[in-house]
Amino acid sequence: MPILHASYKDIKQSAKRGLRNQSVKSELKTETKKFLDLVASKKMDEAKKQLTYLITQLDKAKSKGIVHKNTASRKISRLMKKVKSTS
Repeated sequence: MPILHASYKDIKQSAKRGLRNQSVKSELKTETKKFLDLVASKKMDEAKKQLTYLITQLDKAKSKGIVHKNTASRKISRLMKKVKSTS
């Protein structure tokens, strides 16, 4: 158990951030799966719209520190390669 009163606050804050991070990462995974399904079914117009949304979400997560900047860049790059290879 924490000794300092401020430590209780730190525990609450980290739990709150953890929930936010978990929900954002979960949403990113869900949107990525939707994108990959669209690419697999050759619906390129919808896939491109989904890709732009996914890129903005990854950039937001990157700016908030939820996802590391190199990880976000790598994922964006791989998603762009998927679109280019199928079209």
